[in-house]
Amino acid sequence: MSIDRVVFAFAGTVVLAGTLLGWIASPWWLLLPVFVGANMLQAAFTGWCPLAMLLKRLGVKPGAAF
Repeated sequence: MSIDRVVFAFAGTVVLAGTLLGWIASPWWLLLPVFVGANMLQAAFTGWCPLAMLLKRLGVKPGAAF
């Protein structure tokens, strides 16, 4: 898998988990998907993604976006 796919899979998993926890446990968990969405929005404009940088250091194959 490339960095792009790992980033999208991770973001999707965190959004779904945060939404589920917000529904089951506490509405405060909904801040997690908000944070992930805001990070994805800023990454779209700046090209800077902390997870992509970490994955690159770990040796994951680069993709088209990161």
